[in-house]
Amino acid sequence: MKVQELTVALADRSYPIRIGAGLLSDPAPLRRAIGGRQVLLLSNTTVAPLYAAKVEAALAGLRCSTLLLPDGERHKSIESASLIWQALAELGAQRNATLIALGGGVIGDMGGFAAACWMRGIDFVQIPTTLLAMVDSSVGGKTGVNLAQGKNLVGAFWQPRLVLADIATLRTLPEREFRAGMAEVVKYGALGDAEFLAWMETNAPGLRQRDEDLVAEAVLRSCQHKAAIVARDERESGERALLNFGHTYGHALETIGQYQTLLHGEAIAIGMVMAARLSARLGWADAADAERLRQLLESLGLPTARPAEASPQRMVELMRLDKKSLSDRLRLILWRGVGRAEIADGVDAAEIEACLAEHPCARSAAKP
Repeated sequence: MKVQELTVALADRSYPIRIGAGLLSDPAPLRRAIGGRQVLLLSNTTVAPLYAAKVEAALAGLRCSTLLLPDGERHKSIESASLIWQALAELGAQRNATLIALGGGVIGDMGGFAAACWMRGIDFVQIPTTLLAMVDSSVGGKTGVNLAQGKNLVGAFWQPRLVLADIATLRTLPEREFRAGMAEVVKYGALGDAEFLAWMETNAPGLRQRDEDLVAEAVLRSCQHKAAIVARDERESGERALLNFGHTYGHALETIGQYQTLLHGEAIAIGMVMAARLSARLGWADAADAERLRQLLESLGLPTARPAEASPQRMVELMRLDKKSLSDRLRLILWRGVGRAEIADGVDAAEIEACLAEHPCARSAAKP
């Protein structure tokens, strides 16, 4: 498989995204991204036994320490961030130190947040090992931790020096985690590229079977979309908000499940269908588009029904916090049909609640 490289071109600094199989066996790109001699490798107890040794070998000759955190979204917390800062202190990390985040979105988000805060900002590198992290959270510099009141309420924009997406690491990814990552791939087609969404419909069987050439193509095209949007709107003052298609709903679902019942991608899959159905209810789009999206997500093994415990009233309550509503009106990302997402300001909460009440309901959310 040919290694693909693209650039996230920002006004003050650009950085590469490398995509291919076997990248962890090539230390050169990683070494080029490290400016000093102090390195903290951050990973979790699931990923580290599989891939930490390869990264540590690439860091030979540097002053390197490794910190392992428990696996899971519920550990994406201020308490975990504090453990990272303690590890940096024990390393004696100075401003030219580098933090390497090896793992999924939780490790990447926490590692980036800790790096942004340590001595007001040190370099960090993203080595995503889940499909979801490769196509979404590792690119664009959004970092943060969760609170009991909601997801990603504390965070910072902090761009990595390098994103290293080794497709080979997906071979060890559990099936449910892989399917969850496909939700974020579908998102790029849904919000801005109808041709890409049609490509996914055609190739859904191969994608679900993890054909590596198809998966690499999906990762590349997803990263191209996100890199272009981030380059135009790094701090989410406008267009970048479109990347939240389905996320206001999804974050509410995750919070209701206390980050234990739905994986992030599963929640986003349900949330995208909810957003598409509301778009149809408001007359923005044809109901057939929402049905098309639902069918694609389900063909990729993703849930689309509302969990029984996620009442419409509780959903709207949490959605207000997620997007800082004014009075009884919320800001959402809706669409005018496949590939045409828009920011919708001032959506009536009563309309959202009514649409949620009509949404097909599952008995309960499945636990990982």
